[in-house]
Amino acid sequence: MTSPDLSTLIERAERVLIQLEAWLPPAPPKTDWDAQAFRWRRRGSQGWLDAVKHIATIHPDDLKHIEQQKETIERNTLQFLAGKPANNVLMTGARGTGKSSLVKAMLASLSDRGLRLIEVDKDDMGDLGDIIELISGRPERFIVFCDDLSFEDGEPGYKALKSVLDGSVASPGDNVLIYATSNRRHLMPEYHSENLAARPHSDGEIHPGEAVEEKVSLSERFGLWLSFYPFSQDKYLDIVYHWLRQAGCDDEHIKNSRTEALQWALHRGSRSGRVARQFARDWAARYD
Repeated sequence: MTSPDLSTLIERAERVLIQLEAWLPPAPPKTDWDAQAFRWRRRGSQGWLDAVKHIATIHPDDLKHIEQQKETIERNTLQFLAGKPANNVLMTGARGTGKSSLVKAMLASLSDRGLRLIEVDKDDMGDLGDIIELISGRPERFIVFCDDLSFEDGEPGYKALKSVLDGSVASPGDNVLIYATSNRRHLMPEYHSENLAARPHSDGEIHPGEAVEEKVSLSERFGLWLSFYPFSQDKYLDIVYHWLRQAGCDDEHIKNSRTEALQWALHRGSRSGRVARQFARDWAARYD
């Protein structure tokens, strides 16, 4: 038989638990493994794979004038899906030239073969180990994708990524690759002073060359480097015309768009594929 003091103690404990539950975050939702793409979400100390309901679709044929890069990443991804050796990929270069679109195009064309995409924000790169553990043993093949990746000195995600790429005693598994895009070839800020390794600095490192090697070592752990370059005027116009045809514009409207397409690029300061598509949307809407 329960004593009055013990009953009172239990009641108080239950009230405390109820109050604590009100403050605790809800449990993360179960992973929908039928989804083709996911985003890594974090709330407090909990992280989970959030299924993407509306995927931004772009097909490989829509990506013009990056044939070599497209062929290389498609070959690497097909090797990965076939269970053959494949490399992590780092894509660098001019903005708006199709780096992230190329990854989305791989998902669009190869998802029926078991390819899945996990988008991870740069600030969450420290969770890579948890992500890999979560998908370990799954039959699907996952590309962990980080867009516009770069690190400042001392950021924690830098060492986590470095370890997962090549350096940890634990293997990331054969069902995951990392694809990343960046405007920085070595993913870290570089300074003029780092080119003066032979010059003594009163307040600098004793061995500055080793600091440079540390920065270069991360990018070198990606097995494939793909470089993307600004488009010429003719290539930019060709991309504009492609998107105008996709929008249903006739040949006359497409021909008349040339001058405004060039002015649009001049105002934006870029002849990228992204700018070409933005112009095509505007032109097609105005002259439909």
